[in-house]
Amino acid sequence: MVILLTRTYFPEGTNGKLECEGKLICYTIELPWKNNETKVSCIPEGKYFIRKRFSKKFQWHLELIEVKNRSLILFHPANNALKELNGCIAPVTKISGAGLGLQSRKAFTKLNTIVYKALDEKQRVLIIIKS
Repeated sequence: MVILLTRTYFPEGTNGKLECEGKLICYTIELPWKNNETKVSCIPEGKYFIRKRFSKKFQWHLELIEVKNRSLILFHPANNALKELNGCIAPVTKISGAGLGLQSRKAFTKLNTIVYKALDEKQRVLIIIKS
């Protein structure tokens, strides 16, 4: 399975559209681009594989693996990138501003359902991030 994340960059945050096979899954919010600096920047554009991950804080969620000079880049709920993200990607139902979104938990559940199904069927899930 291939998921495409198409980004638009703003000084206050990064907004995106997440699609699979031409169909919209949800939108995304991230931190602004600041040269891949840990905890203050979104990650570089490129291709990454996604896997399931469990933590006490987020329960079951998704992690992007092998991100250059970064670790624990997750998909998890958040509605304000600057206040709630440290480099991760938050799925949102609607964009409400630069790095701002609405109904993140709803979008997070939808994304997890799609990706978990593919992973459970032993498919590899690739995300391509571009602008």
